[in-house]
Amino acid sequence: MTLLSVSNAELYYDHVYALKGVSIEVEEGETVALIGANGAGKSSILGAITGLRRLRRGEIHFAGRRIDGATPDAIVKMGIAMVPEGRRVFPLMSVRDNLLMGAFSRTDRAGIAVTLEGVLTRFPRLKERFSQQAGTLSGGEQQMMVIGRALMAKPRLLLLDEPSLGIAPKLVQDIARSIVAINRDEKVSVLLVEQNSRMALRISRRAYALATGSVALAGNSAELLNDERVKKLYLGGEL
Repeated sequence: MTLLSVSNAELYYDHVYALKGVSIEVEEGETVALIGANGAGKSSILGAITGLRRLRRGEIHFAGRRIDGATPDAIVKMGIAMVPEGRRVFPLMSVRDNLLMGAFSRTDRAGIAVTLEGVLTRFPRLKERFSQQAGTLSGGEQQMMVIGRALMAKPRLLLLDEPSLGIAPKLVQDIARSIVAINRDEKVSVLLVEQNSRMALRISRRAYALATGSVALAGNSAELLNDERVKKLYLGGEL
């Protein structure tokens, strides 16, 4: 079943196009990667899906409902949560309060408590630093926290914008394993935007390679990982 469908999306910043006829899909339960260089349009797609950017043309459907034109808070309530690039924590608030901000659209107190316990089980470091100010965490710990914050909304679709950016290599592996586990264990579909194309292709089922606002290549991630064009353009040569 198709959970998310972006069809012929066109998006402009002033008179410069960021997306030109882009179409992508995410099936229920799968992880899909968007790879490409800076300026390729990856983050613009996420902005359009979350209602932060308006399409000039095209349509976006989620769970059978058209959502382009909906407000960002309404989109969150439909079941889409985003982890933004650069983490964007509330630095003076505790880890606890940062996590609870992710549940702002929920009213089920008992359910929120259960979700919070699940997040802390998935990310034990956050439990250790539960009362600590978020701004004092390492970059990797902050990334875990903002992923946990998104999970507090109990999304059906998790959007991740460059989760490995600025993270130590060892913690990048931890973040990658967490994404796989969230998709597998919690049945959350994932749309992953990454410049670390090798990592993105290894943990996703399908992928789209973007170039200057258009889809240049698309297919099975394992096949794209060994595609000579992908190696040359996105993976820096041989694996």
